[in-house]
Amino acid sequence: MKVLVVFYSLYGHVYRMAEAAAEGARKVYSAEVRLRQVPETLPDEVIEKMGAVEARKSFAAVPEVTLEDLTWADAIIFGAPTRFGSMSGQMRQFLDSTGGLWAQGSLVGKVGSVFTSTATQHGGQESTILSFHTTLLHHGMVIVGLPYTFAGQMGIEEIKGGSPYGATTIAGGKGERMPSDVELEAARFQGEHVAKIAVKLAT
Repeated sequence: MKVLVVFYSLYGHVYRMAEAAAEGARKVYSAEVRLRQVPETLPDEVIEKMGAVEARKSFAAVPEVTLEDLTWADAIIFGAPTRFGSMSGQMRQFLDSTGGLWAQGSLVGKVGSVFTSTATQHGGQESTILSFHTTLLHHGMVIVGLPYTFAGQMGIEEIKGGSPYGATTIAGGKGERMPSDVELEAARFQGEHVAKIAVKLAT
């Protein structure tokens, strides 16, 4: 079973969630996991002005995703931060390059899943994931979310992300809040759940 975790991250929040999702997928005995990032489209000077240079160094060694990675995988978990209630432009640009795969039906029947990050609690986490699903459905993918069997998304004892649509994290207005333990556990659960569903579909 082959699982691809592909993400875009600017300050490292989504990267940490991606690592957790990959860790969860590896718990499934047959899973071979690849971690990949989508190409950056912002100029270096803009990244410097946004104060993201140091943060990006933490995942600079992660290879960039290719279309071959998508065809290789049996399941694909996508992670991207929210931009005005939808996915980041970097992820959108990468997905827009998959038209050839769509024409060939290359992703039909593969498992697809999404996680995200927002600055605030109500910053478009659910709308980002749900709008992301539209692209996956056009590719004929089988969508898997974060079921309520992950009980960590319940309760109000602390500020936390997470919904049945997918794992999420809240970064704070200045990106000062990194994913909490429960948010990382949600991503691990989602990764493992996706891999298990992919195994079932393959048998």
